[in-house]
Amino acid sequence: MTNSTLPSVADADSCLSEKELEVLRKQFIREGEYVTDQTRFNYAWGLIKSKNRSDQTRGVLLLTDIYREVPDRRRECLFYLAVGHFKLGSYNDARKFNDSLLEFEPSNSQALALRQEIEDRVAKEGLVGMAIVGAVVAVGTIVLTALVKKK
Repeated sequence: MTNSTLPSVADADSCLSEKELEVLRKQFIREGEYVTDQTRFNYAWGLIKSKNRSDQTRGVLLLTDIYREVPDRRRECLFYLAVGHFKLGSYNDARKFNDSLLEFEPSNSQALALRQEIEDRVAKEGLVGMAIVGAVVAVGTIVLTALVKKK
């Protein structure tokens, strides 16, 4: 797998139209019990690119199945699983899959960019979480101070 075969993180954020996703879904259904790994993979990637969280979850589950069942596709699935988990906010899982890919391809520019995106998002959400906790503590302190002054 070369860097050029992987999408960028920004590409993962661009959604397929409903019509495009429907084409993938129909092909997936049409192949039925003989669905090819490529069709499953294409549909999974389309689902991950969806705005709908349940679609994204289904996409990750399909990719997980491919990862488990098709050893020849494991390396290919690592980045897409990392992106899927990233979009779902499962940053530890995203980091785990992305780091596994980087073990195979330490200079993979897409995986390195995703690593930075994951770290940035974790830091940002950590700061937001700390700000919320700080605000709750501040409000609690004000309320306690007011109660103490009342007595």
